[in-house]
Amino acid sequence: MQMKMMKRSRLLALCCFCLSLSLLSFASSTILFQGFNWESCNKQGGWYNSLKNSVDDIAEAGVTHVWLPPPTHSVAPQGYLPGKLYDLKSSKYGCEEELKQLINAFHQKGIKCVADIVINHRCGTKQDGRGIWCIFEGGASDDRLNWGPSFICRDDTKYSDGTGNLDSGAGYDAAPDIDHLNPRVQKELIDWMNWLKTDIGFDGWRFDFAKGYAASVMKTYMAGTSPDFAVGELWDSLSYGQDGKPDYNQDKHRYELLNWVEAAGGAITAFDFTTKGVLQAAVEGELWRMKDSNGSPSGMIGISPKNAVTFIDNHDTGSTQRGWPFPSDKVMQGYAYILTHPGIPSIFCDHFFDWGLKAEIVELTAIRMRNGIHENSNVNIMASDADLYVAMIDGKIIVKIGPRYNAGNLIPGDFKAAASGKDYCVWEKND
Repeated sequence: MQMKMMKRSRLLALCCFCLSLSLLSFASSTILFQGFNWESCNKQGGWYNSLKNSVDDIAEAGVTHVWLPPPTHSVAPQGYLPGKLYDLKSSKYGCEEELKQLINAFHQKGIKCVADIVINHRCGTKQDGRGIWCIFEGGASDDRLNWGPSFICRDDTKYSDGTGNLDSGAGYDAAPDIDHLNPRVQKELIDWMNWLKTDIGFDGWRFDFAKGYAASVMKTYMAGTSPDFAVGELWDSLSYGQDGKPDYNQDKHRYELLNWVEAAGGAITAFDFTTKGVLQAAVEGELWRMKDSNGSPSGMIGISPKNAVTFIDNHDTGSTQRGWPFPSDKVMQGYAYILTHPGIPSIFCDHFFDWGLKAEIVELTAIRMRNGIHENSNVNIMASDADLYVAMIDGKIIVKIGPRYNAGNLIPGDFKAAASGKDYCVWEKND
């Protein structure tokens, strides 16, 4: 009797262990949702209030993190020319209390909230003795984030008084470049981000224009704030040939992203602009681009998928700005790719709500979650021709994109179709 009880205990322990591994695999499948576009700041009644009505729909898609717009006072209504960082009451998206209510609504569904952190540059709220707008007010009751021209990079001669450090990253013409090598700047920005966590409820960060200051500074910000999730925007051009199309080999572009991630400490992720650029060229009859010379995915997900956030469009590349839009008639091919492949996929609210693609996207995210596809999933590219791309992920699902209907003998008999749409199909392995 005692032996039977011991065997049952061991069996129960083994089952619990296996279940914990299964849950761990499920939990590791991060899905990001961009919860705004370029025009959201103009929403009647406030964007925060409007988005709160869509929390259930977003949760249905298996989203784990939602990226919210810049929450602070800003010269521009979209929030990307910030001034008083502690002032969340002047945002065009809604007031501070409405933001807290929105975050709480997401938290109740188990969804983490990511703040859009715009700190490379700031707009002065007062003029100095020279008549230059370079006096910054923090918006707090004390002198936190109250800076002057000495806090601006000295090579930003339009605003600086020449006493700050040289810019440690790329320049930004539209507003004063903040000196991120200044210890007070680092301390007060870290304090502010931690305030966004403790007082407002944010869980992580999306860093705007992250190439504007050194990766070593980003490492300091990451260490000082310990976000649940963080992603940096480093939007640089791919390499192009004389025909105006992207070069087949984009190693330089994707390794620049990886090198930045590693220099920033390795805990942060980066938007995979390489995959976006290659994919949106590939769906135009050049799907051979989707396999690199080593047989791996050609974007950042081919070299460091756990640090790559894949996306189809965002408020800059799509929306009303259309800075680098994905071909509109092939967007679902794009989602079929990123929602089945490794990396951290990001869903754009325009596609989900305004384009009527919610049902198809939810179907794909369900397949991703059901099969435990995650950031580091294995990809076996089975075909990569002009009109056909086929890949098996983790031996569990197969995805096909491209106009060629017949995939030949590539799909094994023990796989069944689970989702399909215009020029894409996903199969799952039968149990």
